[in-house]
Amino acid sequence: MSLTVRIRKKLSHFTLAADFSAADHFTCLLGASGSGKSMLLKCIAGLETPDEGYIELNGRVLYDSEKKTDIRPQNRSVGYLFQNYALFPNMTVKENILISRYKDRNLPEVQDRLKELISLLQLEGYEDKYPNRISGGQQQRTALARIMMSDPEILLLDEPFAALDANLREKLQMEMKDLLKEYGQQVIMVTHDRDEAYRMSDAAGVLEDGRLIICKPTRELFADPETVSAARMIGCKNIVPIQMLSQHELAIPKWGIQIRLKQLVPEKTTHIGIKAHHFGNKKDYTFPVCYCGGMEDTFEHIIRFRFHKQEAGSADIWWKLPYALTPDTLPDRIGFNEKDILLLHQEVGETC
Repeated sequence: MSLTVRIRKKLSHFTLAADFSAADHFTCLLGASGSGKSMLLKCIAGLETPDEGYIELNGRVLYDSEKKTDIRPQNRSVGYLFQNYALFPNMTVKENILISRYKDRNLPEVQDRLKELISLLQLEGYEDKYPNRISGGQQQRTALARIMMSDPEILLLDEPFAALDANLREKLQMEMKDLLKEYGQQVIMVTHDRDEAYRMSDAAGVLEDGRLIICKPTRELFADPETVSAARMIGCKNIVPIQMLSQHELAIPKWGIQIRLKQLVPEKTTHIGIKAHHFGNKKDYTFPVCYCGGMEDTFEHIIRFRFHKQEAGSADIWWKLPYALTPDTLPDRIGFNEKDILLLHQEVGETC
């Protein structure tokens, strides 16, 4: 299973420029609203046409601007799950699932496949109900069954959990991950939710203003996002520019500190990032601090502090602590370990 995408499409505020290959079972593209995520999926599905480029699925060319190849959407073997599921309100669950095989709906093999999907997606007893009479989760599974009925080579999921409340969202994420693993076909999902990307995908990429900045195995991306934009997208709250004093020494002017690292610092490094959970008082580097305030989150404290020599006007630093680990008296010094430093570079066009 493999997908290769090299396309350009000019949009109102930027040009979508996506160059990537995906061979993993579940790839997630992470980006803010308006970053071009949905347009990218629509280009792969054939619902939108790129200005130029190339799309290949499992060795079959779907789009090639140079050779004037542009396979029609219904012939691409691509399943597209819309954000709102796009079920037909005047059709029952069973009729919605059978829509792609409507002419052959009474054939024994089609009826057998229908029963398999009803069972796989836990829709027994809902076959004759209409979309407005079933839950959001059941609507989602019905839409997924409708796609699977046509046996596509790849599934494209466009923010499938965005409209759901938090409790239902997490439940359906678990269900869908298991279902899609059992289904066995390749999946590309787009989302703005980093937790969703981390939970569900084997590989993940970051899309910003139409540019696919990075794509790598999910755990590796979260451990080493490489760029400033990707670090922001995975939720790193503390990102600051640095000055390289040597291959091992860094000055962090906004924080008013200097550090010496055991590892070699790549020459392209322009910033460091430290996740809010990685601060503490027993670390490789510690410095005196003053506290600026904070708030309580569901399961943790969010504490804001500043180093004593921190530059005026620079952003407060975020420190997150589980309630059980929050001391009665906050320490006079806070720091971080070398292994928790994200060495980042800023690409042309990136902003901080």
